[in-house]
Amino acid sequence: MNTRETGQRYEDMAVEYLEKQGYRILRQNYRCRYGEIDIIANNDGYLVFIEVKYRKTIDSTSAFEAVDVRKQKRICGVARWYLLEKHIGENAKCRFDVVGIQGDSIRVIKNAFDYVA
Repeated sequence: MNTRETGQRYEDMAVEYLEKQGYRILRQNYRCRYGEIDIIANNDGYLVFIEVKYRKTIDSTSAFEAVDVRKQKRICGVARWYLLEKHIGENAKCRFDVVGIQGDSIRVIKNAFDYVA
């Protein structure tokens, strides 16, 4: 299995998990000239932009640590483009969540980071 296939497998696992948590998935693998967002969903009145990170073992670097400031800026840029493309006003309630998959464990950090310009 190549890297892209592995990533898709874990993103699909994340989608299934998020749906069980009450998220309504709008889009997977949204791409634009600024980059990609793994999952876009609605949850608790928020438009949620979700990054999925996988680590093979629990003793490896935290999946959440992989979403550094550089990655956050890229995600925010893609989110901004999505809002413009879909004509969603800047007053929309948005949130950035991260799904961490380590070994067999899945965890979501809601509002993992604020908008980074």
